[in-house]
Amino acid sequence: VQDEFISIKPCAYLHNYKQSKRAQIEDNLYKEIIDLSPIFIKNEEDKLRKFISKYVIKKPKRDLLYSIENGKIRPSKALQDALSSMMKGNQEFIMIDEQKIVYETILKTVRLSRETGDKYTIIIEGGPGTGKSVVAIQVLVNIISKMKLYAQYVTKNSAPREVYFNMLKKDNYKNNYINNLFKSSGSYTKAEKNSFDCLIVDEAHRLNEKTGLFSIGENQIKEIINASRVSIFFIDEEQVVTTKDFGSIKEIKKCAEFYGSKIIHSSDTNLTSQFRCNGSDGYVAFIDDLIGIRETGNYDGFDGDYDIKVFDDPNSMRESLREKNRINNKARMLAGYCYNWITKKTSDVNIFDIELKNGFRAKWNFSGTKTWAIDVDSFDQVGCIHTTQGLEFDYVGVIIGKDLFFDGETVQTDSSKRATTDKSLIGLKSKPNPELAERIIKNTYKVLLTRGQKGCYIYCEDEKLGNYMKERMKILNNKNYENNISDSNIMVAEKDDLYL
Repeated sequence: VQDEFISIKPCAYLHNYKQSKRAQIEDNLYKEIIDLSPIFIKNEEDKLRKFISKYVIKKPKRDLLYSIENGKIRPSKALQDALSSMMKGNQEFIMIDEQKIVYETILKTVRLSRETGDKYTIIIEGGPGTGKSVVAIQVLVNIISKMKLYAQYVTKNSAPREVYFNMLKKDNYKNNYINNLFKSSGSYTKAEKNSFDCLIVDEAHRLNEKTGLFSIGENQIKEIINASRVSIFFIDEEQVVTTKDFGSIKEIKKCAEFYGSKIIHSSDTNLTSQFRCNGSDGYVAFIDDLIGIRETGNYDGFDGDYDIKVFDDPNSMRESLREKNRINNKARMLAGYCYNWITKKTSDVNIFDIELKNGFRAKWNFSGTKTWAIDVDSFDQVGCIHTTQGLEFDYVGVIIGKDLFFDGETVQTDSSKRATTDKSLIGLKSKPNPELAERIIKNTYKVLLTRGQKGCYIYCEDEKLGNYMKERMKILNNKNYENNISDSNIMVAEKDDLYL
């Protein structure tokens, strides 16, 4: 569609919709979409015919449906690259399927809250790459620019906030304006009741119970719900990566009930379609199966053209990734938190945090910059879960440390291999909880392995794990080869049929 400049003109033919109910479907609430896609109802066949005749003037030179059917799905652009344009009201992302339903549900609820004065809490579930952050920003822009209401985007993670701040600052947005849009989850400990029309919480699973080093406040979820007429929580409970991660659907509902906030949570507020990983839902399921989070139907692979490779040498992985980064500075190395932050206490350029076989050496990205994900000279630094969750790249190279290993039958975890400077498993030494430790370690790697839109390169410190993953890749590659051969045969047959 994009490469061949195929023009698409949408419409809806509601052949059983009665004239007496036209006013309901032409409500101003739907004006934006009806202007883009006109509606034709019962007994309006002549109008529909004229609409078609206006755009389909003559037979195309090629079979357009065949071209579309055999086109490739392309990954969406990174949110951080489109943010500035979105803030100006431009439509950088086309929401589809359940994204549109979630978006409209939120806006409808905000309007209803203004009319009735009632409090609402909306819970949006969605896995990695399902567009949670995109929908959240689209909602933010609409509420502040079109509805002229007071709203803020909230996230515990500082990494995306810093990147967003930097991108908008380059476009001459004032610091106070940006700071008032993107807030930390601990900003509402003293907020008055209903002082905001809407608070949009991204990565809600990462919320803490208390705020800051001195454990200020009572409960971040309660504070956010108290402070806003409409509180929206985008959550994926499978992305809990520390023992302090307090956000859960159960806790959100509990706090909403405490304040008498009406809860909206159903299948209509579920995001499932994959917009990262080259649009492959199967890739995320494949990763779940690969690292032992759960058994899935994607043991032998996934549909879609996604570049995934396992390397024996970390240097080879880094150089292959560097080639991708030279294209547009959108490739980064990531690692599980198995390596102490040694460089925190030294300025010696010869000291490194991560040292692997064959002389591989690298430093964590913690020092010197808050915008590592977009800096032009940060490729050789390695990001961790705390500086990458909520962000995305074209390609990622993931170093899997010794906290994940293969025992000959299954993928296992070893929390003792985590760095002593890692705070994600805090409290589990005095009160061991093997199941929680395993969940956190595997969730961490799932997040890292799903940050790439086009590809993921992997190096495992545990040689047995690396060999196991390579065997899984052989199964995947064989399946893709067989599918490609099958597809080629089908395409030839279709072309012959069309020719005949």
